[in-house]
Amino acid sequence: MKTAKRILLTESEIPTRWYNIMADMPNKPLPPLHPGTREPIKPEDLTPLFPMGLIEQEASTEQYIDIPGEVLDLYRSYRPSPLFRAYGLEKAIGTKCKIYYKYEGYSYAGSHKANTAIAQAYYNKQEGVKKMTTETGAGQWGSALSFACQYFGIELEVFMVKISLEQKPYRKIMMNTYDATVFPSPSNLTDAGRKILAEYPDSPGSLGIAISEAVERAARDPQIKYSLGSVLNHVLLHQTIIGEEALLQMAKTEDYPDIIIGCFGGGSNFAGISFPFIRENLINGRKTRAIAIEPASCPKLTRGRYMYDFGDSVGLTPLLAMYTLGHNFVPAKIHAGGLRYHGAGVLVSQLLKDGLIEAQSKYQKDCFKNGVIFARSEGILPAPESTYAITGAVDEARKCDEEGKAQTILFNLSGHGHLDLAAFDKYFSDEMEDHELTNREIEESIAMIQ
Repeated sequence: MKTAKRILLTESEIPTRWYNIMADMPNKPLPPLHPGTREPIKPEDLTPLFPMGLIEQEASTEQYIDIPGEVLDLYRSYRPSPLFRAYGLEKAIGTKCKIYYKYEGYSYAGSHKANTAIAQAYYNKQEGVKKMTTETGAGQWGSALSFACQYFGIELEVFMVKISLEQKPYRKIMMNTYDATVFPSPSNLTDAGRKILAEYPDSPGSLGIAISEAVERAARDPQIKYSLGSVLNHVLLHQTIIGEEALLQMAKTEDYPDIIIGCFGGGSNFAGISFPFIRENLINGRKTRAIAIEPASCPKLTRGRYMYDFGDSVGLTPLLAMYTLGHNFVPAKIHAGGLRYHGAGVLVSQLLKDGLIEAQSKYQKDCFKNGVIFARSEGILPAPESTYAITGAVDEARKCDEEGKAQTILFNLSGHGHLDLAAFDKYFSDEMEDHELTNREIEESIAMIQ
């Protein structure tokens, strides 16, 4: 029996540049709009929230941006991450396809989120920032930024989606261990939170609401900056180190993926693994399919509308041209908390609009079923978010087998599920539910966008 084959890079092979897909896109995304004037936003409009180093990356059209030495030094504590040939999974599902996965679970946070957390904390430190705020869904992003801020001597407040905090209490403890202060969202600490609680006292929260609270805290205090874990261009930029490493590792296998897959919440996971390969499609004529996998209960890419919308629930952020279910949308209480976001980043949205990537939605119970198959065949307990990528890979392999095509599939296993055991217990106890939105629910939510 063949076991998983690990394809490694040496420390000296870690990429030293992030890839900016904006440079190669045939159609650039529409500009973000000021929430007050509805005019294209200027760099100075973002300075209350972000340091200039990140603002410059957000608007950059340079193809590559050098990774600062201090960021690379921290990357080396867990990078390069391994690429595995999933022989066990291939056997378990009886496929003739070759399946590879890039495993990001070795970081201090247990996920890919460290790649941008370190970078964002670094640029804030360079500007002398002493305190930051952020939101978190499943807690992986909050955990990642908590350590990075502590490392660079920055105080951090985290607004964690209430239902996720209840489902994953150990993530809060992890953030506290890294010296961050964590609040359940919606909270009574902000106008945004109080407004939501007045209307919906039992609100489970959402990433959109948590973003509103964190942004409000930063916007009202000139000593505080805000940090986002997905969606924005500079966040997706930092994650491309995943795909850049994967390109080098695939070359060592003398293989190349026909299909690239990542789970999708706001875009950081999917973009991280896929953007460097999409570059090869755009520049070098490769034909790799890139597929974003989202929950059926939060299907902005597959059933949302492309339009300008706020990135948060209250309307404090710039308006972004994206696929959205409406900023007031509150997703069902699925256990993949990192995928419970109403909109998609502008880069991914434009790529989908132009037909350069694909999107699929999957049901929660199917994803946990495949997550368990993966755990038993590969020995890694996946995060709930990662089970969506696993399901995308399994479904594509089975489809290829039916069509008589033996293709190569690569997916991003973005994190481990060691702190998500309660979710797996729900699955094994048959207490997990699936949820799918009706067309009416989607139309009503989108209709509320002003």
